[in-house]
Amino acid sequence: MEIILNNRPESIDGYNKITVKELLELKNFTYKMLMVRLNDTTIKRDEYENTFIKEGDKVAVIHLMTGG
Repeated sequence: MEIILNNRPESIDGYNKITVKELLELKNFTYKMLMVRLNDTTIKRDEYENTFIKEGDKVAVIHLMTGG
């Protein structure tokens, strides 16, 4: 499966579709404060297990940081 992940082409072998949760685990996104956008739509954390990424989708995983 070919997707765009953080503005780069990415090949996800062995999947026709994958959940947001599976993608985050597969790509080792472990930072606690993440924002995920799928095709320019923000996905809520409680929807990660039920939201599927398909061939050609555009995914952005954004690390949120605090500071001062």
